[in-house]
Amino acid sequence: MRAVRERIPVVVQRNSPGRRAAVRGLWTGAELAVTLGVVLLLLVAHQLWWTNRQAREGAERQVRALQEDWGRDRGAGVPGEEPPQDGQDDEAGADGRNGPEPGSEAPTTAPEATAPDPPRWDQAYAVLRIPRLGLTAPVAQGVGKRGVLDKGYVGHYPRTAQPGEPGNFAVAGHRNTHGEPFRRLDLLRRGDRITVETRDAVHTYTVDKSLARTSPSDSGVIAAVPRSNVATAVGYSAPGHYLTLTTCTPEFTSRYRLIVWGKLTAVRPR
Repeated sequence: MRAVRERIPVVVQRNSPGRRAAVRGLWTGAELAVTLGVVLLLLVAHQLWWTNRQAREGAERQVRALQEDWGRDRGAGVPGEEPPQDGQDDEAGADGRNGPEPGSEAPTTAPEATAPDPPRWDQAYAVLRIPRLGLTAPVAQGVGKRGVLDKGYVGHYPRTAQPGEPGNFAVAGHRNTHGEPFRRLDLLRRGDRITVETRDAVHTYTVDKSLARTSPSDSGVIAAVPRSNVATAVGYSAPGHYLTLTTCTPEFTSRYRLIVWGKLTAVRPR
C-alpha cells in the first residue's frame, strides 16, 4: 500500500488594516510623548539654570561697571576728607555695632543735599547688599520684567523715595529664575543690616519687621508710611526713612507677596 502523506496546512495571519493603524498610532503617540518630555526638560533647565546664569553674570557686570564709574568720579578722593580711624567704619557706633538699634530714628548726621535728578527708566544706579544672604545686586529704576527684573536686577518702585530720602525706598526682585536675587528673603531677621550704595553715599538700613504673606494688590506696603492694607495691624504709623523689600511667595508662584521692612540707621558719604 502506498503511504498517504498528510499535508499540514499553514495558516498565515495577516494584520488587518485597523490593527496596523492602531499600532502606528500608538508608536506615533509614544514618540510625541518622548519629544514633549525632552522639550519640557529643556524648558525647565532653561528657566532654572540658564536664566539664572545669564542674569547673575549680567548683574555682576553691572555692579562692576557702577563701581568703576563711581571710582572715576571720585578720582583721588575729596581733598581734606579723613578716612575712618582705627579700622572702624564710620557708620559703626561706639559699641562697635553698625548703627542704632532697630526702630530708632534715622541719624541726624545725614548729609544735606539737593535731590538729584531721578534715574532714567531701567537705568541701574545703586547697589544693594545683604550680608546675611550673600547678596550683591544692582538696583534699577522701575519694576518691569524685561528691562529690570529678568536681568537679575532689583527694581525700584516708581513714586517711592530714593535711598536715604524721607519716606519709603521700596524695591522688588525675583524669588525664582532670572538671577533670583530675593530667593532667600524669608531668612532675614530683625537686626540684619542692608546697605544701599549710590554715587554719593552708602545708606545702611536695619531690618525691623516682615510680613510673610499678603496680596499682590496690597499697595499699602510700599506707601510712604508703609502699612499693609490686608493685615492692617502690620506696618508703621509715623513718617520715617524706610526700606521695603518685596518678592513673590510661595516659591515658584506669584500668588502672594513676601514683605521685609527696614529703617535707615546710618549714612556714610562716599
